[in-house]
Amino acid sequence: MTSKAKQLYLFYQEGFRSMLVGRTLWKIIILKLFIMFAVLKIFFFPNYLKENFTNDGDRARHVLESLTIMPPSH
Repeated sequence: MTSKAKQLYLFYQEGFRSMLVGRTLWKIIILKLFIMFAVLKIFFFPNYLKENFTNDGDRARHVLESLTIMPPSH
């Protein structure tokens, strides 16, 4: 490692080592991220394409049609 990168790494390493409240806060942040990305995805974001189409060709066709639909002109 270069001298500056090593100094920066050691600075943050020492800072995290001496934290008391910060460790608890990091644990809370990691737990919240896990809940948001793992648990909520399961319940609120079902796999629409897999449930409604049987193969990859049908899924791709549906996505292409959904993205390229032109709105009616008035």
